[in-house]
Amino acid sequence: MKDAFGLPQSLLVLGGTSEIALATARRLIARRTRTVWLAGRPSPGLDRAAEHLRGLGAEVRTVAFDALAPATHEGALGKVFAEGDVDMVLLAFGTLGDQAHDERDPAAAVRVAQTNYTGAVSSGLVCAGALQAQGHGSLVVLSSVAGERARRANFIYGSSKAGLDAFAQGLGDALYGTGVHVMVVRPGFVRTRMTASLPEAPLATTPEAVAAAVELGLRRRAETVWVPGALRVVMSALRHLPRAVFRRLPV
Repeated sequence: MKDAFGLPQSLLVLGGTSEIALATARRLIARRTRTVWLAGRPSPGLDRAAEHLRGLGAEVRTVAFDALAPATHEGALGKVFAEGDVDMVLLAFGTLGDQAHDERDPAAAVRVAQTNYTGAVSSGLVCAGALQAQGHGSLVVLSSVAGERARRANFIYGSSKAGLDAFAQGLGDALYGTGVHVMVVRPGFVRTRMTASLPEAPLATTPEAVAAAVELGLRRRAETVWVPGALRVVMSALRHLPRAVFRRLPV
């Protein structure tokens, strides 16, 4: 169960090698979290992540999970919930893709969409059903400001995040009043391995800053969290720009 401050004692991470997810897990372990499940493709990286969190004092287990294999999600994630209640699920997997390449390779573009959206719909619904069955818990979904308005530079990724964001909002409305809390997190440019080759954007942030915002959002039972907070105003302005103006912006 969550503590008096709304923080989880048990955590399931979908995307167990995500830098943002691991920063969040570290922060929660420093507070109250004692049991962590890392779900991801079996790899040395997943094993290293588990060992790292064990070194912080948590009981950590791994579970094989592939976003691109929806038929396996119910079985794989059901094993986690069968072991006991899960206070928080962090849906943190995703892929940026390569816009220039993916425009020329539809199959690669579809893979981005299937990972970021289809895989999230499948696993999100499985976890939402399990949380509802136990009567409590939070589902935290890592979305992106890229989903607020698709840009020429990354519209494949942005459109997949737009779908994810809309899905998570609708799921939150569907679960309202059931004891299950859905929180959508919309970071801007986060300095991670995934973005290392890209030019840094204004209002760039870090995995640790996103983790701090997630913790604050849990305490407040927020439904939407922007990281950094100033992006709420920036994206509101960009979202309402006429299309002819928006397409000329260097974004």
